Amino acid sequence: MTVEHHSSSNLHASEAHLPAAQSTAGHSTAAHSTDHALNHVIIEFYEKLSSWEHAIVRDKGFSLSQVHTIELLGVHGAMRMKELADKIGVTTGTLTVQIDKMVEAQWVVRRPHETDRRSILVELTEKGQALFLEHDALHLQLTTDLTAKMSSEERIVLLNLLSRMNNEF
Repeated sequence: MTVEHHSSSNLHASEAHLPAAQSTAGHSTAAHSTDHALNHVIIEFYEKLSSWEHAIVRDKGFSLSQVHTIELLGVHGAMRMKELADKIGVTTGTLTVQIDKMVEAQWVVRRPHETDRRSILVELTEKGQALFLEHDALHLQLTTDLTAKMSSEERIVLLNLLSRMNNEF
C-alpha cells in the first residue's frame, strides 16, 4: 500500500462523516482543527523524544549536540564542516568549538578534503563509531518499542509519512 493510497482512503473516510450540508468553509474549519491537533501531537512527540534523549546522554559524558553530530557522521560518513554545521543548525564557529572538544575526546578527526583544499572533513574515529553504534542501537530499540503494536503496513505508512515530512525541512 502506498502512502498516497492510504492517505486518500483516510481522507474519503473522514469526508463521509461530514454532514451533507457542510460548506467548504466548514471543511476548512475541520482541516484547521486537524492542523491544530496534528501540531500538538507533533510537539508532544518531540518533547517526549527530547526528554528521552536527554535522559540517555545525561550520564554518558557528552552533550546532546555532540551526540547529534556523532549520529549525523555515523549515518552520512565524513562531512565538510560547513555541511555538518548546516545539518545541525549551528554556525561553523560554534561547530568548530564543539569539534575541538570531540577531537580531544577522540570521537572525531579532521582531515583535509581530497579534492577541495579549502575544505576540512570531519569523520568518526573508531571510538566515535562505537559510540554511534551504541546510541543507534538505543534508538532502534525505542523505535521497535514505539511501533510494536503497529502492523507492518502501518509501519511502512509511518516511514513514508515521516520521510515526506523530513524532506520538507
